[in-house]
Amino acid sequence: MRISTSQFYESTAANYQKNFANVVKTSEEASSLVRVNTAADDPVGASRLLQLGNQASMLSQYEANVTTIKATLGTTEAVMTSIGNVLQRAKELAVSAGNAAYTDSDRKAVASELGSIEEQLLSLMNTKDENGKYIFAGSKGDVVPFTRNDDGTYSYNGDQVTLDLPIGDTMSMATNSTGWEAFQQAVNTSRSQVTMTAPAVDDGRVVLTNGQVSSAVTYNSQFRSGEPYTVEFASGTQLKITDSSGNDVTAEASKGGVINPNTQAGQTVSFRGVDLTLNVNLHTGDAAGTVLPGHTFTLAAKPDSFTPARSPGNTTTTQITGSTITDPVAYHASFPSGSAVMKFTSATDFDLYAAPLTADSKPVSSGTLAGNVATASGVSFTLNGAPAADDQFSIAVNTHETQNILDTVNQLRSALETPVDGNNIAGQKLNAALASAMGNLASGTDQLTSALSSVGGRGQSLDTQSDTNQSFVLANSQTQSAIRDSDPAEVMTRLTLQQTMLQASQLAFSKIAQLGLFNKI
Repeated sequence: MRISTSQFYESTAANYQKNFANVVKTSEEASSLVRVNTAADDPVGASRLLQLGNQASMLSQYEANVTTIKATLGTTEAVMTSIGNVLQRAKELAVSAGNAAYTDSDRKAVASELGSIEEQLLSLMNTKDENGKYIFAGSKGDVVPFTRNDDGTYSYNGDQVTLDLPIGDTMSMATNSTGWEAFQQAVNTSRSQVTMTAPAVDDGRVVLTNGQVSSAVTYNSQFRSGEPYTVEFASGTQLKITDSSGNDVTAEASKGGVINPNTQAGQTVSFRGVDLTLNVNLHTGDAAGTVLPGHTFTLAAKPDSFTPARSPGNTTTTQITGSTITDPVAYHASFPSGSAVMKFTSATDFDLYAAPLTADSKPVSSGTLAGNVATASGVSFTLNGAPAADDQFSIAVNTHETQNILDTVNQLRSALETPVDGNNIAGQKLNAALASAMGNLASGTDQLTSALSSVGGRGQSLDTQSDTNQSFVLANSQTQSAIRDSDPAEVMTRLTLQQTMLQASQLAFSKIAQLGLFNKI
């Protein structure tokens, strides 16, 4: 086979260029110690590096989210701790107010401090974060979570939505604690109600407290099914309790309904999860067996109440001034739970919606004003004027199963501001109010403690997940290095070999080029 001179030069040049390119590439690799710069260097390795790079970016974002959540939880924990300290002071004041030596003036002084506590609690529960967002408003960071109503009660305007951030491939965590969870769900220990039905004119001989819920489970499973109950004196020492069906259920009361009108301990009765306290006030010359029979009471859960508020966008100043459940069946069947919106479509016609009202909302009830009364889903609302088309009223429903700690402090303050000096019955009612307040303050503290424990638990989980993420970051970095980076010894050995080959090709070319015919002439 003959090889032309041009073929020889072309082949030698191509070979030389290839060897030179290998030396240059290996020299760059020796300098940077990076083996994979492009996908052509190692297609499989480049693909794996791309995946690892994406994972590294996600791990970096997870760590940023962990830092954000830790900061938010730190603020939340600090505020909750402050609220807990304020509630502790409120409980101390409630206990001190029960001092028999206190006068109306002393109790008013305690009430004044409770007023300051109430304002302090409201301020803390409306705390903003560093971004100006309310930390207890749920997803409604721009809405004030707690506001005082015209009647002195408080409403929660936030929602129950937590703002979650991913902190791992399969794990997300709430950055916030809602006011609903921390403050609105405290069990109300004073959600039963007693009404005297006989004698027609209260003679002051018997005061029966509204009762304190001692067991929420028993109350919900047994008490609610038999209400309303009739509690009557069968004798001077025996109570008789009848349920709504007329069944005698006295046997379920502590000591079978037997009381001792002469001792304070003997006037306490426990029945289906409710503790009732009698205050028997016998007059001089009274015989318990003669004057107590005929005193009858109705015992039941407090009926739901409503807190209406006009929309600031209403064209009229008309307000809802009163509300009453007039049809319990219709109420329980269709009235929205939590809150509702009443919207007038004309000066007389209205629709009732479940809150929040959106473009897709459908009315649950519709009606027409009867005079100045609007009846929707079994509830009658009294207005103090004529509404206009598009006027709206938000209606918060209070089932009394839970109670905001602000309402508890407010009720305690109001009870202490009521004069009782020289009035034995008023003093007994005050003691009942103090017992109710202390029970609900304890319940509110328990709820706050539960929310604070949730914050602490999330903080602990963050630390664990952060350690896990750091392990993944280290493993990711090591794997990327193993794929991308070069072995210095191997690179230098390969570079030496390639340089030797380049020199050899140069020498071979020069020697072979001298074998040409022209060199022999």
